[in-house]
Amino acid sequence: MELREERPGDADAVRHVHLRAFGDHGRVVADLVDSLRSGGGLALVAEADGQVVGHVMFTRSLLDAPRRLVDVQVLSPLGVLPEHQRQGIGSALVRAGLATLSEGDSPLVFLEGDPRYYFRLGFTPGAEQGFRKPSLRIPDDAFQVIRLPACEPWMTGTLVYSEPFWRHDAVGLRDPDA
Repeated sequence: MELREERPGDADAVRHVHLRAFGDHGRVVADLVDSLRSGGGLALVAEADGQVVGHVMFTRSLLDAPRRLVDVQVLSPLGVLPEHQRQGIGSALVRAGLATLSEGDSPLVFLEGDPRYYFRLGFTPGAEQGFRKPSLRIPDDAFQVIRLPACEPWMTGTLVYSEPFWRHDAVGLRDPDA
């Protein structure tokens, strides 16, 4: 397996990964990726036998901190083709992305996800670290953060997602009975 930065020619393969990985929610995730891609950030793919089998994105959002707004990263989405899951591909993508971001000036990476999975990768509950989630629809234990070397103690506050997350209604959980 090879990990590398996403290239423009990977867009269709990446879309396929998210459509398959996220099932009924796949179209929302794939459309979100297409929108986030135009805003820059770090996107990595995992390739096996010449096929893109996994993808992760880290994109800019803001932390509304007491001193000032702070540029932070959001890990979303992370997807692996179902037949390649549980082989360490997702973890490898996240670790590679965090290593790259740790070399720069990004102080924090936030995500919404399964705490049992992301705890192994160093993420902890955001509220326990002095952060507030951007939506009440995000379960408390799913709102997670990891501090990178550029983080300073005063960097606490509320995460403010970039506009594409709101436009695609890709924040938190929806009540299907509402």
